[in-house]
Amino acid sequence: MARLTAFLAGLLFALGLGVSGMTQPAKVVGFLDFFGRWDPSLIAVLFGAVAVHAVFARRALGSGRPWYAPRFELTSLTRVDARLVAGSALFGVGWGISGLCPGPALVSSVAFVPTTLAFVAAMLGGIALFRVMRGDPASDQTVQASVEADTTEPC
Repeated sequence: MARLTAFLAGLLFALGLGVSGMTQPAKVVGFLDFFGRWDPSLIAVLFGAVAVHAVFARRALGSGRPWYAPRFELTSLTRVDARLVAGSALFGVGWGISGLCPGPALVSSVAFVPTTLAFVAAMLGGIALFRVMRGDPASDQTVQASVEADTTEPC
């Protein structure tokens, strides 16, 4: 049931990205072009996403534990450091140049557009390179193991 729930959540997310225009690089670049031909239409997407997250995150955290894991995995990192700033800047530059970020790029890759496929390949290569440089080439097995270990039905 956990895999079905994850699949349905991913499908809903992908549909939302497609309907909102987030999978259209030209629309995203237009939104980021404050000093040119700015397209403010994605502001509604931003506010809608923040509102949904605020409501459901509060509700989920107040429920005690997730449906398919023994506990919530929340970060203990609370400070802004050089690594966070550099990573954010790199993400922003890549998003501004390509008009794609990871989620919409994965959704768009099913259309087999060469530039999107190149972006996804570069993104996956960057993830692999980061893990090797960090000395942690393994995938995120802790979250996967906790999902597979818990076979209970949702609360």
